[in-house]
Amino acid sequence: MGTYYDIDHWRSRVFASLLSYVVMLGTLAAVPSIGLSISEGLWPVALMDSVALAWVAVLWRMPRLNYTFRVLNFLAILYLIGIGLMLTVGPVSQIFLMALPVLGVVLLGMRSALAALGLSGATIFVLGLTGYARLYVTGMEEHALLPCLIVTLNYLFVGALITLTCGSLLQRLDNSMAELGRTADSLEEGHARLHELNAELRLTSAAVARLNDMVLIARVVDDAGAEQPIIFANDAFVRRTGYTRDEVVGSSMRLLHGPETDQIEVARIFGAMARGEAAKAELVNYTRRGEKYWVEMELVPFADEGGRNTHWVVVGRDITERRNAADAIHRLAFYDVLTGLPNRRLLIERLDAMVARAHAAAGLGAVLFIDLDNFKTINDARGHAIGDNMLKHAAQRVAAALRQGDTVARLGGDEFVVVLENLGPDAQRATCAAQVVAEKIRGALAEQVEIGGQLYHASASIGIALPLRSGQTGHDLLREADTAMYHAKVAGRNGVTLFEAGMLAEAERKLTLERDFAAAMENGELSMYLQLQIDHLRMPVGAELLMRWQRPDGSFVPPDVFIPAAESSGLIYPLGQWVLRQACEYWLRLDRAGLAVPLSINVSPLQFRQPEFVEQVCAVLVETGAPASQLIFEVTEGLLVSDLNETIARMHELAQMGIRFSIDDFGTGYSNLAYLKKMPLYELKIDKSFIRDTPGDVNGTAIVQSILAMADHLGLRVVAEGVETDQQASFLAANRKPAMQGFLFSRPAPLEEFMTQMRSWRARAA
Repeated sequence: MGTYYDIDHWRSRVFASLLSYVVMLGTLAAVPSIGLSISEGLWPVALMDSVALAWVAVLWRMPRLNYTFRVLNFLAILYLIGIGLMLTVGPVSQIFLMALPVLGVVLLGMRSALAALGLSGATIFVLGLTGYARLYVTGMEEHALLPCLIVTLNYLFVGALITLTCGSLLQRLDNSMAELGRTADSLEEGHARLHELNAELRLTSAAVARLNDMVLIARVVDDAGAEQPIIFANDAFVRRTGYTRDEVVGSSMRLLHGPETDQIEVARIFGAMARGEAAKAELVNYTRRGEKYWVEMELVPFADEGGRNTHWVVVGRDITERRNAADAIHRLAFYDVLTGLPNRRLLIERLDAMVARAHAAAGLGAVLFIDLDNFKTINDARGHAIGDNMLKHAAQRVAAALRQGDTVARLGGDEFVVVLENLGPDAQRATCAAQVVAEKIRGALAEQVEIGGQLYHASASIGIALPLRSGQTGHDLLREADTAMYHAKVAGRNGVTLFEAGMLAEAERKLTLERDFAAAMENGELSMYLQLQIDHLRMPVGAELLMRWQRPDGSFVPPDVFIPAAESSGLIYPLGQWVLRQACEYWLRLDRAGLAVPLSINVSPLQFRQPEFVEQVCAVLVETGAPASQLIFEVTEGLLVSDLNETIARMHELAQMGIRFSIDDFGTGYSNLAYLKKMPLYELKIDKSFIRDTPGDVNGTAIVQSILAMADHLGLRVVAEGVETDQQASFLAANRKPAMQGFLFSRPAPLEEFMTQMRSWRARAA
């Protein structure tokens, strides 16, 4: 509280002013009075006036003296003057003594004033009783005590009345000033707080206005179906959309929507707003000029102190570049660049869906496997340009022969696959319908094609397979159609062959392989080889453990032959445990030799989905003492096809232990980019099929560059598999410098030989 509201402050100021007036008026009155007193011979009066004036002047000129001391001196002056005048002038001089309590209550307070009143009253009584002052009451001249008592009591009554009135008034004034001071302090604190809040608000507003993210604030309108008007848009929004604030303020957020905006997603967002819930979405919005852009938006309600939602805050991030990159990778991953047809990956998805419908008794379908006859001869003789044109014409003719809803895909080279849908529930009729379509396609492809003024002729061999057996998968069906097509080739080409049960010799070989593999695990015929991974400086940065099966006769069975057999037979579970333990023991041996590098092992989707998989990994790590941070689990994109949330949760559990994850053969499988950012990924491995023709093949090079760019944006390490030429290594070193693995650097080798390779590489680098 400031001194402005302190009664003591005002008393000090009043006393200072009073002294000034007393000095000024006293001088004007005392000088003539002193002169008259001297002329009349009243030396006591002259002396008293002179001393009083000098005393007051000293008090006036010495303001640094204690306030109470100065006031008491001033009151003493008045007291002595009052006594002197009582003795010389008479009872009328009681007026000077009355000043004591009045000025006392004003300058010192109630207690001091009452003391002064008592002192002055006692003085009057004593002076009257002793005869120094003549106090009389008319009709009581003969009495001495009674007139003194009456005059003193009247003096005390009037003095007390004036003193108490002034004291009460000053007390109330003091209370009022104290309350006023507290109010002023409260207002000052409120003003200071308001100033701080305004400063914070200005800072927040400036920060929001300058954010790179787009920010909108809309006012809540509670009426059903009412739009929520925008009341604020920051600079980033204005820059990105081209709308001015005046154009946006007052409008609905629907202003930004257009033809390609997902209305289902919009309805979901507005439904969440109607419930007062936050929402997230990725939407296509449009600028003022009609250009579309992708935005990742988060919408959050803002409530007042009463808990009622008053505004919506929308934060949007422009993700157009990311979505375009994802779309480009999606196009490259799902569609053939040359013909524009679906590729193997998209084909498998649609094939699996067709098989699932057939098993659910929703109608049969069929697969046609098409291979162009003698295409290689034309391609080698006339060059790739003519060959590519032949493939484009073939794709167009096959597509023209199909119904809407059917699929034609290019597997690669001169191979095409057709998936026929909705052939009815009857197997015989469905088979006949598939054969009719196959003949129609064969006839269309047999027609001559004119390319560059030359006529070319190419027939086709077609195999047909239908999902007629329980448990049949899309891959089974594709394999059966491929087998049937091979029989059509053997039968003389330019024909159509229906798959028959007698063609299942491959299944028998598969069963035999499973039995042999089980025996190989028991007999110790399996071993782990290591293949080096290097960086762009040709320094070892890791290794991948690769399984090898060597039969007793010395022959090797390829992993792509026995791994599927292990998965289909259930042997993949103990096999995976054995591989993990081998990896831990290998790393410990490498560490003791001073050659430790992170080791990558392949984990089967079947093994990963085991409920106890995390516990098994933890147990092996504890038992062997190998650090989890030195293991990289390579999983394929097929792991993400089912139970995605559970898979990601399990990956996070393992990541918390220190295990790192790599997506193996990236670009050939599921690759749902919307979910990649949810996974605790460390690395992507580019499949060797993309590296094989790089940098000579335009399609493969484009896919590799897209994957490298995407991984760079996501902060992921990349390993390129299958590097076999210096040209490939130089291309990769010049494009974001991924790690490399392939025969150019080392072939898979047993542990001891691998350690020799490591020493050789390190010595070479030194």
